[in-house]
Amino acid sequence: MNQIKWGIIGCGDVTEVKSGPGFQKASGSALVAVMRRNGEKARDYAARHGVPKWYDDADKLIHDPEVDAIYIATPPAFHAEYTLKAANAGKPVYVEKPMARNYAECQKMIQACQAANVRLFVAYYRRCLPVFLKVKALVDSGVIGPVRCLNVKLHLPPRKEDLQTDTLTWRVQPELAGGGYFVDMGSHQLDLLDYFFGPIMEVKGIAVNQAGFYPVEDMVAANFRFESGVVGVGSWCFTVAESNRIDQTEIIGEKGKILFSSFEMKPVLLEIDGQIQRFEPSWPQHVQQPLIQQVVNELLGLGKSPSTGETGARTSWVMDEILKGYRK
Repeated sequence: MNQIKWGIIGCGDVTEVKSGPGFQKASGSALVAVMRRNGEKARDYAARHGVPKWYDDADKLIHDPEVDAIYIATPPAFHAEYTLKAANAGKPVYVEKPMARNYAECQKMIQACQAANVRLFVAYYRRCLPVFLKVKALVDSGVIGPVRCLNVKLHLPPRKEDLQTDTLTWRVQPELAGGGYFVDMGSHQLDLLDYFFGPIMEVKGIAVNQAGFYPVEDMVAANFRFESGVVGVGSWCFTVAESNRIDQTEIIGEKGKILFSSFEMKPVLLEIDGQIQRFEPSWPQHVQQPLIQQVVNELLGLGKSPSTGETGARTSWVMDEILKGYRK
């Protein structure tokens, strides 16, 4: 096999620019089918993106003999269901983040794919973006010395749609998302930290709903310890004033520190002895394409993806531990 032919389940907004075109542009990859429950929207997507087939039934896409692998881009509530169906059909899966609503669902997905001998990948695409590869290279180089601790802050104002209680986005409906914006966005940050420092072995957290805009947590605080010995603290709040917006992770070592943004296109800063060096960020047009290329390479026997079901499940475990008091 010299090409992986993909089918997308859930061709919504995230697939328009971030991911969908990446399956068409990656080397050794082709997008041959898309599915959405609304057939007209699936047909429209296929026409606009030059995709040969469209479906309004996920089972039909999964069992299409021309589809080699499945990309699941639905809300998290459906990730486990479709992963199990794809695995039963003998097809590898690339699933959106967070991997599932909770760690238990992640385990079912991993077990199903292992039993079917198919690979499972998770769309934590920041593991392949140049700006975060630069951060990892700086950490690994030892330029700031042994890392002692890190601080994560993500404080954002509420979105307009958060104030429209009759039409809440699925991202703040627990039955669909498994949590709120912490699960949606904080998962990216926790996964990056796993990529930089390895698994988190101990974590404690507090989660509350302070503003009452929606039925999930809007303020989260946590502290955690990695197997590597690094200690971290995090703070996520999604109801602050615009003037208090901040997106910053600070990695502090024995000799200096590194500062970077997880979601904004800001330079990576390296500070040693009061001297600051700036590294400008680089973001590809289709942000998932670099990871998609690594996934395709692994499926073709040409490399290894840095984001797998095992790594994705670790992030879900951490979030479960942080949120378990709030979810009771």
